[in-house]
Amino acid sequence: MRVIIENDYDKMSQWAADYVLYRIKKHKPSPKKPFVLGIPSGSTPLGMFKILASYYKKGLISFENVIFFSMAEYIGVGAGDPHGFQYFLWDNFLKYVNVKKEHAYFLNGLTTDYAKECAKYEKSIRSCGGVDLFIGGVGEDGHIAFNEPYSSLNSRTRAKLLTPSTLKANSRFFDNDVHKVPPLVLTIGVETMMEAEEVMILASGQKKAKAIKQAIEGGITHVWPISILQHHPHGIIACDSAAAQELSAETVKYFQEIENTSF
Repeated sequence: MRVIIENDYDKMSQWAADYVLYRIKKHKPSPKKPFVLGIPSGSTPLGMFKILASYYKKGLISFENVIFFSMAEYIGVGAGDPHGFQYFLWDNFLKYVNVKKEHAYFLNGLTTDYAKECAKYEKSIRSCGGVDLFIGGVGEDGHIAFNEPYSSLNSRTRAKLLTPSTLKANSRFFDNDVHKVPPLVLTIGVETMMEAEEVMILASGQKKAKAIKQAIEGGITHVWPISILQHHPHGIIACDSAAAQELSAETVKYFQEIENTSF
């Protein structure tokens, strides 16, 4: 596992954006060999999105041959609903870059056949050759995508009931009214994410500190789904110092020395 600890949110966002830029340019995407990127919603990736959009505007990167997969959608929420993740991603990132609409994949929150929709999404990922880089956030309780604590670490894309803590955390997008937050979502599974060539988790703020400690220093357990990242051959955690504050001094020193070593 690679762990990046930056001083603050802005620097963490800069590092994450620069890494996405590096990965896409290294891949040299083309119509026959697109770069497949999984992207999250929520407040944490907003800084990264803004920087990537500025890179596109400056001509430093093109997203023409990048395929995007969203991680989740609320059940009962349609594409045009401002509370939905599809709307969020278009409004905060995708509309600012040259993504082709047919290259942006989203789960359909209005489906009545959850299993069929989820199986279709898994098939779409496979048909694109798999995900090159999946970017995700992490909840205070260690959930990744919407794989809440005690989720199967072998789970695939499916319908999931949100926990009270997640409903409360997401109520900030619903006028701070927890009763307005849809309790069910369609979400990629843990194993779906882990099948990506590379997974990068972003974390900012003291509220994420316990989850980051468990992810790096704890054992692998479905109680903390993020801990499965320890099994990924190319897993990255990019966080700020507040999110890393519960890590031991030895752990922080180790990862900082690794990043500062040049060959």
